[in-house]
Amino acid sequence: MTRFQWGNDVLAAEFALTEDGVLRLERLGAPGESHPEYHEAAPAPITAVTATGHGRNWSGNRWIHSAIGERLRHKDHYSTHKDGLSTLTVRLHDPETGLVAEVVYRLADGVPVLRAEVLLRNEGRIPLHLEAVASLAVGCLTEALEDADLLWADNDWLAECRWQRRPLRETSPALDGRVRTGNGRGAFVLAGQGAWASGGKLPMGGLTDRRSGRTWLWQVEHNGGGWRWECGEREHAAYLALFGPSESLHAWRHTLEPGAEFRTVPVALAFSADGPDGAFAALTEHRRATRRPHPDHERLPVIFNDYMNCLMGDPTTAKLLPLVDAAAEAGAEYFVIDAGWYADEAENWWNTVGAWEPSRTRFPGARGIHEVLDHIRDLGMVPGLWLEPEVVGTGSAVANALPDEAFFRRNGVRVVEAGRYHLDLRHPAARAHLDRVVDRLVAEWGVGYLKLDHNVDPGPGTSAHPGESPGAGLLGHHRAHLDWLDGVLDRYPRLVVENCASGGMRMDHALLSRLQVQSTSDQENLVHYAPIAAAAPTAVTPEQGAVWAYPRGEDTLDEVAFTMASALLGRVHLSGRITELDPEARALVHEAVAVYKAIRADLPVALPSWPLGLPAWDDPWVALALRTPSTTYVTAWRRGGEPTTTLQLPHLVGVDARVNVLYPSTSPAAVEWHADRAALSLTLPAAPSAVLVRLER
Repeated sequence: MTRFQWGNDVLAAEFALTEDGVLRLERLGAPGESHPEYHEAAPAPITAVTATGHGRNWSGNRWIHSAIGERLRHKDHYSTHKDGLSTLTVRLHDPETGLVAEVVYRLADGVPVLRAEVLLRNEGRIPLHLEAVASLAVGCLTEALEDADLLWADNDWLAECRWQRRPLRETSPALDGRVRTGNGRGAFVLAGQGAWASGGKLPMGGLTDRRSGRTWLWQVEHNGGGWRWECGEREHAAYLALFGPSESLHAWRHTLEPGAEFRTVPVALAFSADGPDGAFAALTEHRRATRRPHPDHERLPVIFNDYMNCLMGDPTTAKLLPLVDAAAEAGAEYFVIDAGWYADEAENWWNTVGAWEPSRTRFPGARGIHEVLDHIRDLGMVPGLWLEPEVVGTGSAVANALPDEAFFRRNGVRVVEAGRYHLDLRHPAARAHLDRVVDRLVAEWGVGYLKLDHNVDPGPGTSAHPGESPGAGLLGHHRAHLDWLDGVLDRYPRLVVENCASGGMRMDHALLSRLQVQSTSDQENLVHYAPIAAAAPTAVTPEQGAVWAYPRGEDTLDEVAFTMASALLGRVHLSGRITELDPEARALVHEAVAVYKAIRADLPVALPSWPLGLPAWDDPWVALALRTPSTTYVTAWRRGGEPTTTLQLPHLVGVDARVNVLYPSTSPAAVEWHADRAALSLTLPAAPSAVLVRLER
């Protein structure tokens, strides 16, 4: 057996190669660290490939045992380093089918996150009908299985980012007895389906060691719902396999003709020896390093959006103009007109989407909607509009203007979901239609912000082309969607684009690597929003995670401060009927915006942690910290329970920190810092109430 190493200054990989060409990723961790508990050769192959006629060598709920994956033999490998990125390409081949797999690993300098994808090329003589391909397989996570916990996040509409934790041994029980038992047939499996990558679950997971703190976190970087991961035990070690779409779960299969290629969806695996907080910090650095540059990531302008707890899809000139004045007075820098602006007041705005022309009844003046857009600009703000570009309402004229081939179809029939057809952006007519819309709104109307929503799940996909599986059509559409977004931002590099799908149903890195802002939820209850806002940095960088700050006239002053505080360590989505607030409540809104503007320069470089642990849905206290080398910000929400809690900030152990309450300035909060145990004691007399605290070295 021979070995070779590859990596960067914070993450090192060691591969083992047997004499007969079997390649395994044997170790993955900090450079120079030794973990004698690992086997000499990790038991998992570095990818898994299932094709019709070439299934698995071991039946069950584990896809790691693919026949082709076990047959793949090392052909060669090479590495490069350019522009701060190290790349290792390993070429494998299957002597039986002629399939060549190029497994590509990437590492950004200084970031302990391994990114991977696989390029398959059929160098054989007959077609291969792919059914599932692993973008990454790792068999060396840990052998300390009794101490390992699995992490995953439930992600429902109005209840996003709910992280769960469960011992690995509950799903991969120890099977050895007096006579050695072979591999089990099960593993812990999570999957996403349909068009929402995070509908039901975040496309993420993790494995953490309760004793050592060694933690792995992973994400599937795909903007559709077709993904799956499995984590379990194989030959006394924990393994992980990350997949895109598959035939059995997603109606996906791909015929790989001789000479043809197929590329899997990219995935990423983060490592930290400092527990889940350290691994989430690493993922945050990875997300920043791998996204499209944009000035919005540094500026973090305050956004007013007229929807939540405000107009709720019923904008008119008369309703908007006072809100525009109030938003400008509060310090907003963008003003976004949300859903309904295109539908006449007597129409159903839901099923008439598609043409994106302004309503005359909602904006009746001579200048129509431009009266509002101009007023927004006159007050120094940038105007924005809501779009749901990938759908066309069944009641829209566009539904008949575009050919059938421009829409999702199955069995030759257009797919209809909740009164909408779904565009297939692989078709030039569909793409040309959306390009005309965007060019009109941005180039002609001067709109500088687009909120792109997606509120229906059209199911497994489209089989528009002969022999195409629905899942393959869905993957093709999603890749065309990314290409369309790249084209929009290439034409309008300063345009700010928000990613939304019924709140957080498309909270994935494929979209977030391109778009500047992520809607984190549609949750209207400020008390329920607290755990969502606190956990949002697990899925999105703080400077991209938009949180609604939506006070109502009937809210108490504590509730106004509570909802405003929720947005101060992310992106402020100011809303609510702020024109109805009394002077004291309005002053709290203005103060929050001013505080945000004073601290926002720190947010694009800050790393998240959770001083009370990842929040549970019903926790009486919730907390989020963002830290820079010199400053730590903590938002703490009290929703009930005892008036005093203790926040743990281990990165400040022994530091004589200066502590002050930034918001609200009138808070009766009592704070006390204990440097020896890195603990901040915090008392909030009322519930619900919240504060933003700053600790400076």
